[in-house]
Amino acid sequence: MNSRKTPTLMIQGTTSDAGKSTLVAALCRVLKRRGVRVAPFKPQNMALNSAVTVDGGEIGRAQALQALAAGLEPHTDFNPVLLKPSTDRAAQVIIHGKAQMDLDARAYHEYKPRAMRAVLESYGRLTAAYECVLVEGAGSPAEINLRDRDIANMGFAEAVDCPVILIADIDRGGVFAHLVGTLELLSASERARVAGFVINRFRGDIGLLEPGLRWLEERTGKPVLGVLPYLHGLHVDAEDALPRIATGGAQARLRVIAPALPRISNATDCDPLRLHPELAFRYVGPGEAIPPADLIVLPGSKAVRADLEWLRAQGWEEAIRRHLRYGGKVIGICGGLQMLGRAIHDPHGLEGAPGSSAGLGWFDYETTLEPEKKLENVTGTLALPGAPAVRGYEIHMGVSRGAALARPAVVLGGLPDGAISADGQLLATYCHGLFDHPEAQAALLAWAGLRDAAPIDLAARREADLDRLADAVEAALDWRLLRPLLPGV
Repeated sequence: MNSRKTPTLMIQGTTSDAGKSTLVAALCRVLKRRGVRVAPFKPQNMALNSAVTVDGGEIGRAQALQALAAGLEPHTDFNPVLLKPSTDRAAQVIIHGKAQMDLDARAYHEYKPRAMRAVLESYGRLTAAYECVLVEGAGSPAEINLRDRDIANMGFAEAVDCPVILIADIDRGGVFAHLVGTLELLSASERARVAGFVINRFRGDIGLLEPGLRWLEERTGKPVLGVLPYLHGLHVDAEDALPRIATGGAQARLRVIAPALPRISNATDCDPLRLHPELAFRYVGPGEAIPPADLIVLPGSKAVRADLEWLRAQGWEEAIRRHLRYGGKVIGICGGLQMLGRAIHDPHGLEGAPGSSAGLGWFDYETTLEPEKKLENVTGTLALPGAPAVRGYEIHMGVSRGAALARPAVVLGGLPDGAISADGQLLATYCHGLFDHPEAQAALLAWAGLRDAAPIDLAARREADLDRLADAVEAALDWRLLRPLLPGV
Protein backbone atom coordinates (compact mmCIF):
# COMPACT_ATOMS: atom_id res chain seq x y z
CA MET A 1 0.00 0.00 0.00
CA ASN A 2 1.14 3.53 -0.77
CA SER A 3 -0.79 5.38 1.93
CA ARG A 4 2.17 7.30 3.38
CA LYS A 5 3.16 8.71 -0.01
CA THR A 6 -0.33 9.69 -1.14
CA PRO A 7 -2.22 12.30 0.89
CA THR A 8 -5.59 10.93 1.99
CA LEU A 9 -8.35 12.91 3.67
CA MET A 10 -11.59 11.36 4.92
CA ILE A 11 -14.89 13.22 5.27
CA GLN A 12 -17.17 11.75 7.92
CA GLY A 13 -20.60 13.05 8.90
CA THR A 14 -22.38 13.34 12.21
CA THR A 15 -25.51 11.98 10.49
CA SER A 16 -26.59 10.60 7.16
CA ASP A 17 -27.13 13.39 4.60
CA ALA A 18 -24.91 15.79 6.55
CA GLY A 19 -23.10 16.71 3.33
CA LYS A 20 -20.29 14.15 3.02
CA SER A 21 -20.96 13.38 -0.65
CA THR A 22 -21.23 17.00 -1.69
CA LEU A 23 -18.11 18.08 0.20
CA VAL A 24 -16.05 15.29 -1.38
CA ALA A 25 -17.42 16.22 -4.82
CA ALA A 26 -16.61 19.89 -4.23
CA LEU A 27 -13.06 19.14 -3.06
CA CYS A 28 -12.53 16.85 -6.06
CA ARG A 29 -13.50 19.70 -8.39
CA VAL A 30 -11.40 22.28 -6.49
CA LEU A 31 -8.29 20.07 -6.60
CA LYS A 32 -8.86 19.16 -10.24
CA ARG A 33 -9.00 22.85 -11.13
CA ARG A 34 -5.70 23.30 -9.30
CA GLY A 35 -4.07 20.58 -11.37
CA VAL A 36 -4.08 17.80 -8.75
CA ARG A 37 -4.77 14.23 -9.89
CA VAL A 38 -7.38 13.34 -7.26
CA ALA A 39 -9.61 10.27 -6.88
CA PRO A 40 -12.80 9.86 -4.82
CA PHE A 41 -13.25 6.80 -2.61
CA LYS A 42 -16.05 5.36 -0.51
CA PRO A 43 -15.09 2.08 1.15
CA GLN A 44 -18.64 0.90 1.76
CA ASN A 45 -21.84 2.36 0.41
CA MET A 46 -25.46 1.40 0.93
CA ALA A 47 -27.56 2.78 -1.91
CA LEU A 48 -30.08 1.82 -4.55
CA ASN A 49 -28.95 4.56 -6.92
CA SER A 50 -25.98 3.12 -8.78
CA ALA A 51 -23.98 3.79 -11.93
CA VAL A 52 -22.25 1.53 -14.45
CA THR A 53 -18.47 1.93 -14.48
CA VAL A 54 -15.94 2.04 -17.26
CA ASP A 55 -14.65 -1.39 -16.16
CA GLY A 56 -18.08 -3.02 -16.37
CA GLY A 57 -19.22 -2.94 -12.75
CA GLU A 58 -21.48 -0.76 -10.63
CA ILE A 59 -20.84 1.76 -7.87
CA GLY A 60 -22.88 4.21 -5.85
CA ARG A 61 -24.25 7.14 -7.83
CA ALA A 62 -22.53 9.65 -5.55
CA GLN A 63 -19.10 8.19 -6.36
CA ALA A 64 -19.87 8.46 -10.08
CA LEU A 65 -20.66 12.14 -9.52
CA GLN A 66 -17.44 12.63 -7.54
CA ALA A 67 -15.50 10.97 -10.35
CA LEU A 68 -17.06 13.43 -12.79
CA ALA A 69 -16.02 16.29 -10.47
CA ALA A 70 -12.46 14.96 -10.57
CA GLY A 71 -12.53 14.61 -14.37
CA LEU A 72 -12.52 10.79 -14.27
CA GLU A 73 -14.62 7.95 -15.63
CA PRO A 74 -16.43 6.05 -12.85
CA HIS A 75 -14.43 2.97 -11.76
CA THR A 76 -15.23 0.15 -9.35
CA ASP A 77 -12.19 1.03 -7.20
CA PHE A 78 -13.94 4.27 -6.21
CA ASN A 79 -16.56 2.23 -4.29
CA PRO A 80 -15.34 -1.35 -3.75
CA VAL A 81 -18.23 -2.44 -1.48
CA LEU A 82 -21.81 -1.56 -2.44
CA LEU A 83 -24.82 -2.85 -0.52
CA LYS A 84 -28.19 -2.75 -2.29
CA PRO A 85 -31.04 -3.46 0.18
CA SER A 86 -33.74 -5.82 -1.07
CA THR A 87 -35.62 -5.96 2.25
CA ASP A 88 -35.37 -4.21 5.62
CA ARG A 89 -33.06 -7.00 6.82
CA ALA A 90 -31.04 -8.13 3.78
CA ALA A 91 -29.02 -6.68 0.92
CA GLN A 92 -27.23 -7.70 -2.22
CA VAL A 93 -23.46 -7.49 -1.61
CA ILE A 94 -21.48 -6.08 -4.53
CA ILE A 95 -17.69 -6.36 -4.38
CA HIS A 96 -15.53 -4.58 -6.96
CA GLY A 97 -18.63 -3.90 -9.03
CA LYS A 98 -20.01 -7.45 -9.18
CA ALA A 99 -22.88 -8.98 -7.20
CA GLN A 100 -21.54 -11.73 -4.93
CA MET A 101 -24.41 -12.80 -2.66
CA ASP A 102 -27.38 -11.66 -0.60
CA LEU A 103 -26.76 -11.44 3.15
CA ASP A 104 -28.75 -10.36 6.16
CA ALA A 105 -27.20 -7.88 8.59
CA ARG A 106 -25.74 -10.49 10.92
CA ALA A 107 -24.21 -12.53 8.10
CA TYR A 108 -22.73 -9.39 6.55
CA HIS A 109 -21.18 -8.47 9.88
CA GLU A 110 -19.33 -11.79 9.79
CA TYR A 111 -18.33 -11.12 6.17
CA LYS A 112 -16.82 -7.69 6.89
CA PRO A 113 -13.18 -8.83 7.26
CA ARG A 114 -13.31 -10.16 3.69
CA ALA A 115 -14.98 -6.95 2.54
CA MET A 116 -12.21 -4.96 4.22
CA ARG A 117 -9.62 -6.82 2.14
CA ALA A 118 -11.43 -5.70 -1.02
CA VAL A 119 -11.53 -2.13 0.34
CA LEU A 120 -7.79 -2.06 1.01
CA GLU A 121 -7.01 -3.59 -2.40
CA SER A 122 -8.88 -0.79 -4.15
CA TYR A 123 -7.38 1.87 -1.90
CA GLY A 124 -3.90 0.57 -2.63
CA ARG A 125 -4.49 0.84 -6.38
CA LEU A 126 -5.77 4.40 -6.01
CA THR A 127 -2.85 5.57 -3.88
CA ALA A 128 -0.48 4.18 -6.50
CA ALA A 129 -2.22 5.98 -9.35
CA TYR A 130 -3.27 9.37 -7.93
CA GLU A 131 -1.74 12.31 -6.07
CA CYS A 132 -4.58 12.51 -3.54
CA VAL A 133 -7.49 10.34 -2.38
CA LEU A 134 -10.62 11.93 -0.90
CA VAL A 135 -12.62 9.44 1.14
CA GLU A 136 -16.30 9.59 2.05
CA GLY A 137 -17.55 7.89 5.17
CA ALA A 138 -21.00 6.35 5.60
CA GLY A 139 -23.68 7.35 8.08
CA SER A 140 -21.99 8.37 11.34
CA PRO A 141 -18.78 7.13 13.02
CA ALA A 142 -20.56 7.29 16.39
CA GLU A 143 -22.91 4.37 15.76
CA ILE A 144 -21.70 2.27 18.68
CA ASN A 145 -23.38 -0.94 17.55
CA LEU A 146 -21.45 -0.84 14.26
CA ARG A 147 -18.00 -0.04 15.67
CA ASP A 148 -16.82 -3.66 15.74
CA ARG A 149 -15.30 -4.59 12.34
CA ASP A 150 -16.15 -1.16 10.94
CA ILE A 151 -14.91 -0.66 7.39
CA ALA A 152 -16.88 2.46 6.47
CA ASN A 153 -15.71 5.14 8.92
CA MET A 154 -13.07 5.17 11.65
CA GLY A 155 -12.24 1.51 11.06
CA PHE A 156 -10.97 2.47 7.63
CA ALA A 157 -9.32 5.72 8.82
CA GLU A 158 -7.44 3.83 11.51
CA ALA A 159 -6.40 1.08 9.07
CA VAL A 160 -4.79 3.54 6.63
CA ASP A 161 -3.88 6.22 9.21
CA CYS A 162 -5.57 9.20 7.54
CA PRO A 163 -6.93 12.45 9.00
CA VAL A 164 -10.69 13.03 9.23
CA ILE A 165 -12.95 16.05 8.87
CA LEU A 166 -16.35 15.93 10.59
CA ILE A 167 -19.22 17.64 8.76
CA ALA A 168 -22.59 18.48 10.30
CA ASP A 169 -25.81 19.96 8.89
CA ILE A 170 -26.86 23.11 10.75
CA ASP A 171 -30.11 23.37 8.80
CA ARG A 172 -31.47 20.39 10.75
CA GLY A 173 -30.70 21.99 14.12
CA GLY A 174 -28.56 20.68 16.95
CA VAL A 175 -25.29 21.14 15.08
CA PHE A 176 -23.15 21.68 18.22
CA ALA A 177 -24.67 18.65 19.93
CA HIS A 178 -24.02 16.58 16.80
CA LEU A 179 -20.36 17.57 16.63
CA VAL A 180 -19.53 17.43 20.34
CA GLY A 181 -21.55 14.25 20.87
CA THR A 182 -19.90 12.50 17.94
CA LEU A 183 -16.45 13.46 19.17
CA GLU A 184 -17.24 12.26 22.70
CA LEU A 185 -18.26 8.82 21.42
CA LEU A 186 -15.00 8.24 19.57
CA SER A 187 -11.99 6.48 21.05
CA ALA A 188 -8.93 8.53 21.99
CA SER A 189 -7.05 7.57 18.83
CA GLU A 190 -10.09 8.33 16.67
CA ARG A 191 -10.59 11.74 18.28
CA ALA A 192 -6.93 12.53 17.69
CA ARG A 193 -7.26 12.04 13.93
CA VAL A 194 -10.18 14.50 13.62
CA ALA A 195 -8.50 17.53 12.05
CA GLY A 196 -11.47 19.84 12.35
CA PHE A 197 -15.13 20.55 11.65
CA VAL A 198 -17.14 21.81 8.69
CA ILE A 199 -20.65 23.17 9.21
CA ASN A 200 -22.94 22.71 6.25
CA ARG A 201 -26.08 24.42 4.90
CA PHE A 202 -25.88 27.66 6.89
CA ARG A 203 -28.22 30.53 6.09
CA GLY A 204 -28.48 33.74 8.02
CA ASP A 205 -26.13 36.18 9.74
CA ILE A 206 -22.74 34.52 10.24
CA GLY A 207 -22.06 37.00 13.04
CA LEU A 208 -24.74 35.35 15.15
CA LEU A 209 -23.04 31.99 14.67
CA GLU A 210 -19.51 33.08 15.57
CA PRO A 211 -19.89 32.85 19.39
CA GLY A 212 -20.97 29.24 18.96
CA LEU A 213 -18.00 28.54 16.71
CA ARG A 214 -15.59 29.96 19.31
CA TRP A 215 -17.24 27.87 22.03
CA LEU A 216 -16.98 24.74 19.86
CA GLU A 217 -13.27 25.29 19.24
CA GLU A 218 -12.59 25.95 22.93
CA ARG A 219 -14.68 22.98 24.05
CA THR A 220 -13.09 20.46 21.68
CA GLY A 221 -9.67 21.89 20.84
CA LYS A 222 -10.53 21.37 17.18
CA PRO A 223 -10.75 24.16 14.57
CA VAL A 224 -13.81 25.00 12.50
CA LEU A 225 -12.44 24.71 8.97
CA GLY A 226 -15.37 26.46 7.34
CA VAL A 227 -19.09 27.21 7.29
CA LEU A 228 -20.67 26.26 3.98
CA PRO A 229 -23.67 28.24 2.74
CA TYR A 230 -27.06 26.79 1.94
CA LEU A 231 -27.11 26.65 -1.87
CA HIS A 232 -30.68 27.04 -3.07
CA GLY A 233 -31.54 25.10 -6.20
CA LEU A 234 -28.35 23.05 -6.19
CA HIS A 235 -28.78 19.72 -7.95
CA VAL A 236 -26.38 16.87 -7.34
CA ASP A 237 -27.17 13.19 -7.89
CA ALA A 238 -28.81 11.76 -4.79
CA GLU A 239 -27.10 8.93 -2.93
CA ASP A 240 -30.40 7.33 -2.02
CA ALA A 241 -32.83 9.84 -0.53
CA LEU A 242 -35.99 10.43 -2.56
CA PRO A 243 -36.92 14.10 -3.06
CA ARG A 244 -40.54 14.27 -1.94
CA ILE A 245 -41.25 17.94 -2.70
CA ALA A 246 -43.49 18.41 -5.73
CA THR A 247 -42.05 20.59 -8.48
CA GLY A 248 -43.67 22.84 -11.05
CA GLY A 249 -45.90 25.85 -10.73
CA ALA A 250 -48.39 27.84 -12.75
CA GLN A 251 -46.15 27.59 -15.83
CA ALA A 252 -46.26 23.78 -15.86
CA ARG A 253 -47.85 22.30 -18.99
CA LEU A 254 -47.47 18.57 -18.27
CA ARG A 255 -48.30 16.67 -15.08
CA VAL A 256 -46.01 13.72 -14.26
CA ILE A 257 -46.24 11.36 -11.28
CA ALA A 258 -44.26 8.33 -10.14
CA PRO A 259 -44.88 5.90 -7.27
CA ALA A 260 -42.38 6.17 -4.40
CA LEU A 261 -41.76 2.42 -4.36
CA PRO A 262 -40.37 1.03 -1.08
CA ARG A 263 -37.32 -0.37 -2.95
CA ILE A 264 -37.13 2.20 -5.72
CA SER A 265 -33.79 2.06 -7.52
CA ASN A 266 -32.07 4.57 -9.78
CA ALA A 267 -34.67 7.20 -8.98
CA THR A 268 -32.26 9.64 -10.62
CA ASP A 269 -33.98 8.61 -13.88
CA CYS A 270 -36.66 11.15 -12.96
CA ASP A 271 -34.28 14.03 -12.20
CA PRO A 272 -34.69 15.70 -15.63
CA LEU A 273 -38.45 15.62 -15.11
CA ARG A 274 -38.17 17.17 -11.64
CA LEU A 275 -35.90 19.92 -12.96
CA HIS A 276 -37.89 20.79 -16.08
CA PRO A 277 -39.61 24.20 -15.67
CA GLU A 278 -42.64 23.20 -17.77
CA LEU A 279 -43.38 19.99 -15.85
CA ALA A 280 -45.23 19.47 -12.59
CA PHE A 281 -43.57 16.37 -11.11
CA ARG A 282 -44.42 14.51 -7.94
CA TYR A 283 -43.50 11.23 -6.23
CA VAL A 284 -46.62 9.70 -4.67
CA GLY A 285 -45.88 7.97 -1.39
CA PRO A 286 -47.72 5.38 0.72
CA GLY A 287 -51.23 6.33 1.73
CA GLU A 288 -51.31 9.38 -0.54
CA ALA A 289 -54.10 9.92 -3.05
CA ILE A 290 -52.97 9.26 -6.62
CA PRO A 291 -53.58 12.55 -8.46
CA PRO A 292 -54.57 12.98 -12.11
CA ALA A 293 -51.60 13.16 -14.47
CA ASP A 294 -50.64 13.23 -18.13
CA LEU A 295 -47.71 10.82 -17.68
CA ILE A 296 -47.07 8.07 -15.14
CA VAL A 297 -43.49 6.80 -14.78
CA LEU A 298 -43.00 3.38 -13.20
CA PRO A 299 -39.36 3.46 -11.99
CA GLY A 300 -36.82 0.75 -11.26
CA SER A 301 -36.98 -1.50 -8.22
CA LYS A 302 -34.57 -3.72 -6.28
CA ALA A 303 -37.48 -5.98 -5.23
CA VAL A 304 -39.85 -5.95 -8.18
CA ARG A 305 -42.39 -8.53 -7.00
CA ALA A 306 -42.64 -7.00 -3.52
CA ASP A 307 -42.92 -3.47 -4.94
CA LEU A 308 -45.58 -4.66 -7.39
CA GLU A 309 -47.58 -6.03 -4.46
CA TRP A 310 -47.20 -2.66 -2.71
CA LEU A 311 -48.28 -0.90 -5.91
CA ARG A 312 -51.48 -2.92 -6.03
CA ALA A 313 -52.20 -2.39 -2.33
CA GLN A 314 -51.88 1.37 -2.83
CA GLY A 315 -54.44 1.39 -5.65
CA TRP A 316 -52.08 2.01 -8.54
CA GLU A 317 -53.38 -0.80 -10.76
CA GLU A 318 -56.85 0.74 -10.96
CA ALA A 319 -55.36 4.25 -11.16
CA ILE A 320 -53.25 3.26 -14.19
CA ARG A 321 -56.25 1.57 -15.83
CA ARG A 322 -58.29 4.75 -15.38
CA HIS A 323 -55.34 6.89 -16.54
CA LEU A 324 -55.05 4.89 -19.78
CA ARG A 325 -58.82 4.95 -20.34
CA TYR A 326 -58.66 8.75 -20.42
CA GLY A 327 -55.73 8.84 -22.84
CA GLY A 328 -52.78 9.17 -20.43
CA LYS A 329 -49.29 7.83 -21.15
CA VAL A 330 -47.20 5.38 -19.13
CA ILE A 331 -43.44 4.74 -19.19
CA GLY A 332 -41.92 1.75 -17.38
CA ILE A 333 -38.16 1.75 -16.77
CA CYS A 334 -36.36 -1.49 -15.84
CA GLY A 335 -38.42 -2.81 -12.92
CA GLY A 336 -41.29 -0.73 -14.26
CA LEU A 337 -40.94 -2.57 -17.58
CA GLN A 338 -41.16 -5.89 -15.75
CA MET A 339 -44.28 -4.83 -13.83
CA LEU A 340 -46.08 -3.92 -17.06
CA GLY A 341 -45.78 -7.48 -18.44
CA ARG A 342 -47.89 -10.58 -17.79
CA ALA A 343 -45.73 -12.18 -15.10
CA ILE A 344 -42.50 -11.94 -13.10
CA HIS A 345 -40.72 -15.16 -12.15
CA ASP A 346 -38.00 -15.42 -9.48
CA PRO A 347 -37.19 -19.15 -9.40
CA HIS A 348 -33.88 -18.65 -7.57
CA GLY A 349 -35.24 -16.31 -4.88
CA LEU A 350 -32.91 -13.51 -5.98
CA GLU A 351 -35.15 -10.72 -4.64
CA GLY A 352 -37.11 -12.56 -1.96
CA ALA A 353 -38.86 -15.89 -1.63
CA PRO A 354 -38.78 -17.98 -4.84
CA GLY A 355 -42.00 -17.80 -6.82
CA SER A 356 -43.95 -15.93 -9.47
CA SER A 357 -46.24 -12.91 -9.50
CA ALA A 358 -48.85 -11.81 -12.01
CA GLY A 359 -47.83 -8.59 -13.70
CA LEU A 360 -50.08 -5.67 -14.57
CA GLY A 361 -50.62 -7.31 -17.95
CA TRP A 362 -50.48 -4.37 -20.33
CA PHE A 363 -47.68 -5.97 -22.39
CA ASP A 364 -47.49 -9.52 -23.69
CA TYR A 365 -44.17 -10.61 -22.19
CA GLU A 366 -42.94 -12.33 -19.07
CA THR A 367 -39.75 -11.71 -17.08
CA THR A 368 -37.53 -14.24 -15.34
CA LEU A 369 -34.93 -13.05 -12.83
CA GLU A 370 -31.61 -14.76 -13.50
CA PRO A 371 -28.40 -14.70 -11.42
CA GLU A 372 -26.25 -12.97 -14.04
CA LYS A 373 -26.73 -9.21 -13.80
CA LYS A 374 -26.46 -7.11 -16.96
CA LEU A 375 -24.25 -4.05 -16.48
CA GLU A 376 -23.64 -1.91 -19.54
CA ASN A 377 -23.49 1.70 -20.69
CA VAL A 378 -25.59 1.95 -23.84
CA THR A 379 -26.37 4.26 -26.75
CA GLY A 380 -29.06 3.97 -29.37
CA THR A 381 -32.25 5.46 -30.74
CA LEU A 382 -35.86 5.71 -29.61
CA ALA A 383 -38.64 4.19 -31.73
CA LEU A 384 -40.29 7.59 -32.00
CA PRO A 385 -40.54 10.05 -34.93
CA GLY A 386 -37.07 11.10 -36.09
CA ALA A 387 -35.37 8.21 -34.24
CA PRO A 388 -33.96 10.51 -31.53
CA ALA A 389 -30.65 9.52 -29.92
CA VAL A 390 -30.63 8.09 -26.42
CA ARG A 391 -27.77 7.39 -24.01
CA GLY A 392 -28.05 5.52 -20.75
CA TYR A 393 -27.17 2.31 -18.93
CA GLU A 394 -28.60 -1.08 -18.03
CA ILE A 395 -28.51 -2.63 -14.54
CA HIS A 396 -30.84 -5.62 -14.23
CA MET A 397 -31.08 -9.35 -13.61
CA GLY A 398 -34.38 -9.82 -15.45
CA VAL A 399 -34.67 -11.36 -18.91
CA SER A 400 -37.96 -10.58 -20.65
CA ARG A 401 -39.49 -12.69 -23.43
CA GLY A 402 -42.76 -12.32 -25.33
CA ALA A 403 -44.60 -11.13 -28.42
CA ALA A 404 -44.80 -7.47 -27.31
CA LEU A 405 -41.00 -7.16 -27.62
CA ALA A 406 -41.42 -7.37 -31.41
CA ARG A 407 -42.41 -3.67 -31.19
CA PRO A 408 -39.31 -2.34 -29.39
CA ALA A 409 -39.31 1.06 -27.72
CA VAL A 410 -35.55 1.53 -28.14
CA VAL A 411 -32.72 0.14 -30.22
CA LEU A 412 -29.55 -0.07 -28.08
CA GLY A 413 -26.26 -0.99 -29.72
CA GLY A 414 -28.18 -2.30 -32.73
CA LEU A 415 -30.39 -4.57 -30.58
CA PRO A 416 -34.11 -4.10 -29.82
CA ASP A 417 -35.09 -3.26 -26.26
CA GLY A 418 -38.41 -2.95 -24.50
CA ALA A 419 -41.79 -2.41 -26.07
CA ILE A 420 -44.23 0.24 -27.18
CA SER A 421 -47.94 -0.54 -27.26
CA ALA A 422 -49.93 -0.67 -30.50
CA ASP A 423 -52.05 2.29 -29.37
CA GLY A 424 -48.94 4.29 -28.49
CA GLN A 425 -49.95 4.86 -24.86
CA LEU A 426 -47.37 2.67 -23.10
CA LEU A 427 -43.61 2.53 -23.47
CA ALA A 428 -41.24 0.24 -21.58
CA THR A 429 -37.45 -0.10 -21.61
CA TYR A 430 -34.53 -1.44 -19.60
CA CYS A 431 -32.58 1.78 -20.35
CA HIS A 432 -31.88 3.90 -17.28
CA GLY A 433 -31.09 7.55 -17.94
CA LEU A 434 -33.87 7.60 -20.52
CA PHE A 435 -34.56 11.33 -20.10
CA ASP A 436 -30.95 12.48 -19.64
CA HIS A 437 -30.11 13.11 -23.31
CA PRO A 438 -31.85 16.32 -24.51
CA GLU A 439 -32.89 14.81 -27.86
CA ALA A 440 -34.51 11.77 -26.27
CA GLN A 441 -36.09 13.89 -23.54
CA ALA A 442 -37.70 16.26 -26.03
CA ALA A 443 -39.10 13.36 -28.07
CA LEU A 444 -40.49 11.57 -25.01
CA LEU A 445 -42.14 14.73 -23.67
CA ALA A 446 -43.67 15.38 -27.11
CA TRP A 447 -44.95 11.78 -27.12
CA ALA A 448 -46.46 12.44 -23.68
CA GLY A 449 -48.16 15.63 -24.88
CA LEU A 450 -45.65 18.44 -24.25
CA ARG A 451 -44.54 19.70 -27.64
CA ASP A 452 -42.08 22.50 -28.41
CA ALA A 453 -40.58 22.43 -24.91
CA ALA A 454 -36.89 23.20 -24.54
CA PRO A 455 -35.28 20.11 -22.96
CA ILE A 456 -33.11 20.17 -19.87
CA ASP A 457 -29.46 19.32 -20.63
CA LEU A 458 -28.77 17.30 -17.48
CA ALA A 459 -25.05 16.89 -18.19
CA ALA A 460 -24.57 20.64 -18.60
CA ARG A 461 -26.67 21.32 -15.48
CA ARG A 462 -24.61 18.82 -13.50
CA GLU A 463 -21.34 20.44 -14.58
CA ALA A 464 -22.61 23.93 -13.78
CA ASP A 465 -23.79 22.86 -10.33
CA LEU A 466 -20.48 21.13 -9.58
CA ASP A 467 -18.65 24.35 -10.44
CA ARG A 468 -21.09 26.39 -8.36
CA LEU A 469 -20.62 24.00 -5.43
CA ALA A 470 -16.82 24.08 -5.77
CA ASP A 471 -16.81 27.89 -5.91
CA ALA A 472 -18.87 28.11 -2.71
CA VAL A 473 -16.70 25.55 -0.85
CA GLU A 474 -13.48 27.14 -2.05
CA ALA A 475 -14.64 30.52 -0.74
CA ALA A 476 -15.86 29.16 2.61
CA LEU A 477 -13.00 26.89 3.74
CA ASP A 478 -9.88 28.01 5.60
CA TRP A 479 -7.20 26.80 3.19
CA ARG A 480 -4.43 27.82 5.58
CA LEU A 481 -5.66 25.11 7.95
CA LEU A 482 -6.26 22.64 5.12
CA ARG A 483 -2.82 23.06 3.57
CA PRO A 484 -1.19 20.33 5.70
CA LEU A 485 -3.96 17.90 4.75
CA LEU A 486 -4.21 18.34 0.98
CA PRO A 487 -1.72 18.75 -1.88
CA GLY A 488 -1.85 21.75 -4.17
CA VAL A 489 -3.62 24.11 -1.76
